[in-house]
Amino acid sequence: MGIVEKSFKSGDLIIKEGDIGKSFFQLIEGKADVYAGFGKNDPVKLSVLEPGEYFGEMAILEAYPRSATVVARGGVKVIEIPEDEMTDFFAEDPGRILELMTHLGNRVCATANDYNEAVTLLEELRKSDAAKKNSLFSKIKKHIDTYQSNKNKITEPDTEPFQELLAVLKNDRTGNLKTYGKGLIVFKEGTVDNSMYLLHSGTVGMYNDYRRKEEVKLTEYSAVTFFGEMGIIANEPRTATAVAETGDTCVEAISRDDLETIFRSNPAKINLFLRHLSYRLRRLNIDFLNTCREITELYNKK
Repeated sequence: MGIVEKSFKSGDLIIKEGDIGKSFFQLIEGKADVYAGFGKNDPVKLSVLEPGEYFGEMAILEAYPRSATVVARGGVKVIEIPEDEMTDFFAEDPGRILELMTHLGNRVCATANDYNEAVTLLEELRKSDAAKKNSLFSKIKKHIDTYQSNKNKITEPDTEPFQELLAVLKNDRTGNLKTYGKGLIVFKEGTVDNSMYLLHSGTVGMYNDYRRKEEVKLTEYSAVTFFGEMGIIANEPRTATAVAETGDTCVEAISRDDLETIFRSNPAKINLFLRHLSYRLRRLNIDFLNTCREITELYNKK
């Protein structure tokens, strides 16, 4: 099929929710609207795509049906990249790897913000009386609408195939590796570095206020997995401290400058990182929708 440029008129569907995707796209001219539940009674507009943005990539990274419908707003031109042409697309311009990573990372951040907002609202709703519920309605309605338009998508993603692919990297010792003893810090909350990390062996814990009275353990990672990925995407301070929880914890640091070299020597590693971001986004979407469901049920409870 090859990489092709396509044009769409205003109102044309570029991709349709529920379809099986065999390609992804980059918008090069015009704008497009992203909808959940398009064609139903209460569709929800999720976002507006601008020139340069990618879309449809999750369907090929994780082999899931399309999660949204994209509709042309005015005249639109896109580049369509078939699944089996993705490596060639990156080889032509390796800078596109970081572009796609940044796109996925921004979506992760936006969804995480929506999820945190929903969690806060749910807690407020649990403590409120009927009068308070009414005053919260404008906030609640957004989450009710989101749930109603997406309630059929609350399906747990299958992690087993992804974990099997990641396991292949366990014995890969070609990168910038460092071994940490128990209790040593991989990166510290509040610092800035432009790297992500691949945990080859051992265990890493993520903490807020590490070694302070207010210390909170957020999560724990076991080999093999990526972590700290937002460092390579956003030039912002770390939101947590990463600590080796076991001796001989082997971690590979991957900086922005390493991406092209890694892609040239081991494109599968780049593909796996993109899959990791896509899975993380899908996981956040499920958690967000489950929280929206709880908000809907609690609000409607008599």
